Amino acid sequence: MTKILLLSVRPDERAAINAWAQRHPDIDVTMSEAELHSDTVEQVAGYDGLVIQQRSQIEADVYPRLHALGVKQITTRTAGYDVIDLKAAQANDLVVSNVPAYSPRSVAELALTHTMRLIRKQELVDQRVREQDFRWDGLQGSEIHSLTIGIIGAGRIGGTSAGLFHALGANVIAYDIKPNHDLDDILTFKSLTEVLQQADVICLHVDLNETSIDLIDADALSSMKSTAYLVNECRGPVVDTDALIKALANKRIGGAALDTMVGEETFFNFDLRGKVLPNENLIRLREFDNVIITPHVGFYTNIAVQNMIDISLDDTLAIITEGNCKHLVG
Repeated sequence: MTKILLLSVRPDERAAINAWAQRHPDIDVTMSEAELHSDTVEQVAGYDGLVIQQRSQIEADVYPRLHALGVKQITTRTAGYDVIDLKAAQANDLVVSNVPAYSPRSVAELALTHTMRLIRKQELVDQRVREQDFRWDGLQGSEIHSLTIGIIGAGRIGGTSAGLFHALGANVIAYDIKPNHDLDDILTFKSLTEVLQQADVICLHVDLNETSIDLIDADALSSMKSTAYLVNECRGPVVDTDALIKALANKRIGGAALDTMVGEETFFNFDLRGKVLPNENLIRLREFDNVIITPHVGFYTNIAVQNMIDISLDDTLAIITEGNCKHLVG
């Protein structure tokens, strides 16, 4: 019987995994809460397929050990796969696949949510109400149809975000290294400089790679309108956090919403109530009343979780039985 091991399984994923297993009674599906690391790799012994989801890097010694165990693939049930060293995987005859589009709408809807909260100053409103301060001073917001939304990375998720903003009457402009002109009826492609200079809200939807690290640096932030907002729904390293904090402190931009941050693996999805936060930048960002922080929950909807499980397991089975799948990377 074919055996597949899923690592880093959360409680909320178990129902979807069990449902897939019931549809495939000839496949032995095993779940573990452990991540794939040097001290856990031996758990993979005896399995034909491996599915992971984690935020911490896989150590170099794991790849040859997987090869020695007879494993032929690694599938991550996420869009991002930067925790995997693709060269090391290839050198050890491991093919890698991901789930590039588990639910573009789930992330796009959070980008819209963050934008609406920023332009209506909802963080400050909530803070004042908690303190029983019900004055209107400083709370005047903006209407979405009066704004220009800048999408950086107009792929599956960015294109979906553009559609939502366009439907609400916003003027949508976008930058992408490979413009998809099928989107021309809802947005206008411009240069990166033009998007930064003209947008009232910048929404980031790019992949994390060598060219996107610190894409939003001090120069980019200084190009934005002083009233503009930054919304990051992609990956933490796309934004230079130190530069962002300086821009916020100097009131160089209007505010920010962050669903992902550098170092998030040490604090997101942990209960840190009553504890000292382990990240200085997180501490500093939480002090601003024009900053929204959510713990990387853009993907976290019922449909997205189901799709992440189904697509990753379907691809793993396809690689095992056919040697290929639709979503190979590298």
